[in-house]
Amino acid sequence: MLQRWRIAIVALAALLNIEGAAADDFVREELRIPMAAAGPKGLEAVLVRPRGPGRYPLALINHGSPRSSADRPGMTPLAMLPVAMEFARRGWATAVVMRRGYGGSGGNWAEGYGSCENPDYVAGGIPSAVDLRTAIDYLSQRPDIDPSRIISAGVSAGGFATVALTADPPKGLVAGINFAGGRGSQSADSVCHGERLISAYGTFGKRSRVPMLWVYAENDHFFGPALAKRFNEAFTAGGGRTTFILEPPFGADGHSLFSRAGIPRWTPLVDNFLKSQNLVLRDTPLPLATVELQPPSPMNDKTRQAFADYLASAPHKAFALSPDGQHFGSKSGRRTVEEAKSGALENCKSQCRVVVVDDNAVR
Repeated sequence: MLQRWRIAIVALAALLNIEGAAADDFVREELRIPMAAAGPKGLEAVLVRPRGPGRYPLALINHGSPRSSADRPGMTPLAMLPVAMEFARRGWATAVVMRRGYGGSGGNWAEGYGSCENPDYVAGGIPSAVDLRTAIDYLSQRPDIDPSRIISAGVSAGGFATVALTADPPKGLVAGINFAGGRGSQSADSVCHGERLISAYGTFGKRSRVPMLWVYAENDHFFGPALAKRFNEAFTAGGGRTTFILEPPFGADGHSLFSRAGIPRWTPLVDNFLKSQNLVLRDTPLPLATVELQPPSPMNDKTRQAFADYLASAPHKAFALSPDGQHFGSKSGRRTVEEAKSGALENCKSQCRVVVVDDNAVR
């Protein structure tokens, strides 16, 4: 008889509406944010916050942009829920918003910067900031949001969007966080006219006065450390305010630091920054939910670790396993259960069957 695992994961019970004490600590809401340029669909979003009455400061979480345009429609706000939950645990109402042309948001993709031979990164960043401002304006009207304390945190193109937002900040924006921000990386360690991207940061820095945390990793293969330092130099030369941190290598590509896997690394950096800005809302984060689930059998060490990672990932998700326990596949952060199941089987690439869906064993 296999011992039942008790695994603490990022508010999974709350995200899946599982009963329990920890589940009651959070509420989650799927939203459509009205925006004329996004058409009838508006902007797809998910908001998670601590349970209870009151007005909560707002943290806006901003996604990146895949190198392939074909990957944009498959993106979901659910994929960033583990990251969003870390802010919610610290007392923030946290919204993950898909900008125009990504995931289930409406409208045309608005963030084009032209060709690689002649990029205009400022022109690409301004529409991103427009979408973020639209989301902030809408969310600020909610009775559970405190519009006087708003932060924006983003990764890659979302980090660049946050930088652009600080150059024309909405009322109430008190801080920004840029993880590995940039545009124009079309392959590893290659950026289209990097000097123009540096210049774009200089342009935004001339107008930005919102305090920011910037974090890049030494092994970032989108925007390497030498380039990141020049971004910061250009931005601060114009008057922009940053706390710049170059982190040691993370994983195979440090560009993925702001992720579920990177939570132990990036949360202390964020906590220290928020403390420096008098934005600590709780002495200790709210507890994680605890879920009991007997792992599938048989499993080797590799598949057992993969299953533990699966449990900590975002819904909707599925885990597939081969009869001998040697092969596995998983898919998480999908819009539907069926999409997650299909992706898990495709990733397994063996004679697998789906054995877990979301947090439930398949019999």
